[in-house]
Amino acid sequence: MLLNHEGKPVPKVNFRMFSEVGWHDLSTADLFEHKTIVAFAVPGAFTCPYSPLQLLGYNEYAKSFRANGVDDILCFSVNDPFSLAAWAEAEGANQVRFIPDLKGDFTRQMGMMVNLSDKGMGYRSCRYSMLVKDGVIQKMFVEHDGVEAMPVVSNAETMLEYINPNAEKPEQTAVLMQLWRTMLSA
Repeated sequence: MLLNHEGKPVPKVNFRMFSEVGWHDLSTADLFEHKTIVAFAVPGAFTCPYSPLQLLGYNEYAKSFRANGVDDILCFSVNDPFSLAAWAEAEGANQVRFIPDLKGDFTRQMGMMVNLSDKGMGYRSCRYSMLVKDGVIQKMFVEHDGVEAMPVVSNAETMLEYINPNAEKPEQTAVLMQLWRTMLSA
């Protein structure tokens, strides 16, 4: 059962990260405290066609989010940091920060774990997005049509509309062209 955590703090979890200095832990406190964060989750890196669509929307809307008080945009996935880094590079997603939920601890505590074993993927995250202010979840948009459906509520446009209905949005053609370029290079 998928849970709505609006009004509650994000789960306290450590993420195992890899960077040019090696392995290190990053806590949810590091990610969320004293910040306004837009976060979204995908079932996995390279899970076409809808995860790239969701990701590229957030990447293209980044300037609008920041103009409306968002400090960072996070993408959560039950993946390893190497897969997420390769996916970020392949998509040219340089405005989104990728957070590997390697063992699914965050996803499980969020109540967003789904069993995709019948598709050969094991346990993964369902699609959702959330607005978090100072570590407290203000709003969640959860996809109820499954991971193989177009993201209709967890997309960037819905989130920006919630934050500020009058916000300046990038042209849809920019988002679609970025997706088209990605699909052609695959």
